[in-house]
Amino acid sequence: MTNPHRRPFLARSVALAAAAAAGLLAVQPAAAAEFTMRISHQFPPTHHSAVNMEQFKKDVAQLTKGRVEVQTFGAAQLFKPNQNHPAVASGKVEAALILSFQWGGTIPEMSVTIIPYFMTSVAKQKAFIKSDAAKLLDAKMAEKGVINIAWIVDTNDGIFTSNGKPLVTPADFAGVKIRGLNKLFDEGLVAMGAAPSAMPGSEVYQALQTGVIDAGFTGVEAANSRKFYEVQKFGVASNIILAFDNLVVNPAWWNGLPADIRAAIQKAADMAVARSIRSSDGIPPENIKVLNDKGMKAIALTKAQEKAMADAMQPAVKKEFLRQTAPDGVKLIEALDRL
Repeated sequence: MTNPHRRPFLARSVALAAAAAAGLLAVQPAAAAEFTMRISHQFPPTHHSAVNMEQFKKDVAQLTKGRVEVQTFGAAQLFKPNQNHPAVASGKVEAALILSFQWGGTIPEMSVTIIPYFMTSVAKQKAFIKSDAAKLLDAKMAEKGVINIAWIVDTNDGIFTSNGKPLVTPADFAGVKIRGLNKLFDEGLVAMGAAPSAMPGSEVYQALQTGVIDAGFTGVEAANSRKFYEVQKFGVASNIILAFDNLVVNPAWWNGLPADIRAAIQKAADMAVARSIRSSDGIPPENIKVLNDKGMKAIALTKAQEKAMADAMQPAVKKEFLRQTAPDGVKLIEALDRL
């Protein structure tokens, strides 16, 4: 028989034990995710593509109910831009976000979207995502050891920045040392008399600051996030190129995931694609305004000025593209002309 005088003591003991157990539970870490997806990319935290990846991280966590943890490593902190592809293919990291034109000599066909003024309309962007052209390029990436799960629009515009004078007409480019993108796009700059030096976006600010180059080229939003307004007086924007960010994954890792997890990650990737496509053509006025508010004299080209630039650049770039990519380049051009 229990001593009645012990009942308050027992009650207090049970209560204390329960409180202690609750306290221990409160400080225990959350259950670890079953799967980890590390994504390497080159973009600084304020870049719109980096922001998109942070939302992708949240979407994956929600859609998989916490079973997948996405870890993003931006600003080239894990790998340099040209190292991302081999890092994913070899399994050093599960995924990377790679600018489409940076495939360069590895997959020259990937540069088709940066033929000046060729694919920059919103309608063509939407049509491209599920097109035969996209499938052909997906297959090219698969041949190089990675699976592409998203064509995320990085930019469908570009801005030429400078100090001496604004670069408005083809004649303005004569003799200008300018940031190039790759051998293909740079043919258009050479056709206007410029001297391009291809370099990743992360290196352009310092090159401008130190006078290695006279003029820059990047996306309009990137000109803000990379603070080009601190080192350049003028900006001339237009819908000149279409650059994608390819979200590529390691095949062994991807195929080893349960089907429902793959489907959830793919859905989050599709959501990232949808967020990246603008609702209308043209340069958003607010993007020009923010550069002007920060001290740059920025403008957007008129349609007539864009045509003059296209007439000066496009023939040389298309010729070089077909030289580099025949016969598949011909198929791509024909497929994209049908979009």
